[in-house]
Amino acid sequence: MRKIREVLRLKFEVGLSARQIAVSVQVGRVTVGDYLNRFAASGLSWPCSLSDAELEQQLFPPAPAVASEKRPLPDWAWVHAELRRPGVTLALLWQEYRLSQPQGFQYSWFCEHYRAWQGKLDVVMRQEHRVGEKLFVDYAGQTVPVIDRHSGEIRQAQVFVAVLGASSYTFAEATWSQQLPDWLAACRT
Repeated sequence: MRKIREVLRLKFEVGLSARQIAVSVQVGRVTVGDYLNRFAASGLSWPCSLSDAELEQQLFPPAPAVASEKRPLPDWAWVHAELRRPGVTLALLWQEYRLSQPQGFQYSWFCEHYRAWQGKLDVVMRQEHRVGEKLFVDYAGQTVPVIDRHSGEIRQAQVFVAVLGASSYTFAEATWSQQLPDWLAACRT
C-alpha cells in the first residue's frame, strides 16, 4: 500500500525535507517528490479529510481510455499468416500497419500484443525422440551467394541441413545443386 498520507503529514506537519521523508517512510526520494508534486497539482489542501482510497484516487486518477476508432487493432490472423512468408518480419508488418493507420500503435505495443495473441493459439505438437534414432534432413529454401575469389563470379549455393531429433544438434553444408550426387555427398558427411 502506498504511504501517501504519511509522506504528506511529514512534509506539512513536521516540515521534513524530501530526503528525510524518504528515509523515514522507507521509499525512494523520487517517489516522495512525485507524491508531493501530485498533491500540489491536485489542488487539495492539508490537512486532508479524504480517506486513503479517495486520496489515492485524487492523486492517481485512471488513465483515459483510448477510443478504438482512433487506433484500429491490427488483424492478428493476417499478421500471423504473413509471418510465414520468407523475409517477412514483425518490423516490416508494423511499418505496413502504420502506413495504413498513421495514428496506429507503436512497434513495442504491436509486438507485445501480437505475442499475447500468438500465445493463445493452440499449436503444440509434442514429439518424443530417442537419442540417435531420428535424423531430419532437407535443403533450406533460400540459397547463399558464393563469390569465386579469382574470377569474381557469383554462384548460388544450396544449403543442406541435418538435425538430430533428440538433441537438435544441427549440421549445415553448402552444395552447388540439389541433384542426387550432391544430396548423397551431403548425407554421407
